[in-house]
Amino acid sequence: MSRDTAIHSWPGSYYINSEKRWESGTLSITRSTVRFVSSQSKESLASFRLSRIMEIKMESSSFIFSTLTVLEEGNVKHWFGSLKPNRVVVYNVLEHFWRERLLSPSSEARGAESQPSKGRELINLVAGAQRRLEDTGRVLSHQGEQFDNMMQGLEKIDSDLGVADKLLSELESPSWWPFGKLPWKAQQEAKAEDAARAAAAAAAAAASAGRGSSRNKVISSIPAVVSKGGDSDLKPGCLLVLVSSLEVRDTNCQLLHRFERNEIDEIRVHSPYEITVRQRFIGKPDICYRFLSAKMPEALSVLEMQYKKKVEFTGEYTAFKATPLSSPCDTEGTTWNEGLLQKCQETELPLEVPAGELSQLQVHLLQPSVSQAEAQELKQMLMQLKNLALEAETELERQDEVLDVLTSSTDRATMHIEKHTCRMKRLL
Repeated sequence: MSRDTAIHSWPGSYYINSEKRWESGTLSITRSTVRFVSSQSKESLASFRLSRIMEIKMESSSFIFSTLTVLEEGNVKHWFGSLKPNRVVVYNVLEHFWRERLLSPSSEARGAESQPSKGRELINLVAGAQRRLEDTGRVLSHQGEQFDNMMQGLEKIDSDLGVADKLLSELESPSWWPFGKLPWKAQQEAKAEDAARAAAAAAAAAASAGRGSSRNKVISSIPAVVSKGGDSDLKPGCLLVLVSSLEVRDTNCQLLHRFERNEIDEIRVHSPYEITVRQRFIGKPDICYRFLSAKMPEALSVLEMQYKKKVEFTGEYTAFKATPLSSPCDTEGTTWNEGLLQKCQETELPLEVPAGELSQLQVHLLQPSVSQAEAQELKQMLMQLKNLALEAETELERQDEVLDVLTSSTDRATMHIEKHTCRMKRLL
């Protein structure tokens, strides 16, 4: 599949300056190009790279019609009108991908052959670390299950001790005793119950605070164009991937919505740069947000790990399967000679260089130890490692809290058993 697969498209019209007329068609954006194709002749009326855009503005044609203008290098201005659903949505999407391209690092030697040995070696090291971390996560999960079983056992012991306390109370204060419970016994039991309730409340507050601090850690944050529902209100914002949730925020970092991890029912992947997150309800409308981002591949690798059974790839996604899952922010590579010339100018080479030394220099400059594809794969693997590490940290903090509760519950159960033993000895 070529790089010309459309990420998004909108119906509209284009002004042909040479003929002084408007032509209806479809405006589309790909990984690296903006294109307008006529609906009648099926010919491309305008096609230019994102890297050649100088300015994107919303203007008016003849002071009446609302249009979107794109200024290309060479002072070439393109006019687009009658855009559906509206020009603001198209402006937000074009401006997002153009800005991300401007902020991306350059890669002049992209077209050259790379040496895969160093990059592959790094990938193998990261893959080994990831396997070890996954094994550690499984061990931690098994250990957590054991702690949960211990908590259930302690709860049963506490319940049995409660039954024993009632039986002992009935034996100490028989039904024929005219004054009910002894006054000093009632005061001691009330004080003990108040102390137990206070300790339980303090432990619960500490546990909730600890869980909140670990669950709110950010794994990935990407700028995106956000829409609630359809495509008619796409606005700039950002998507935050947390350990326990997904957050939707606007450009001012104000929270728009928060999807808890257990509340998400579906994550539909339309393309490597567009996803939909849905939370279903019974008896009321679903909550659905659509995200379009040039940095989506970075978050998608983490989402696939966190929500394995909830991620669904649509038929539109198959158009991108043959191409690497790389960001559209990657700049176009120059040719072999242009890359060599630019590198030579930057390093201030002497005018006369022997042929043998020049060939070695060419190999050194034009063959990076890590290719762009390998760097992208490493980046995604590191994001997955970060996700695994944060989940392991969250599980460790939860187990620390469980251990504290186990310790306090064990001490309390031991104290109750000793007290019940003394009471039974007095009865005997």
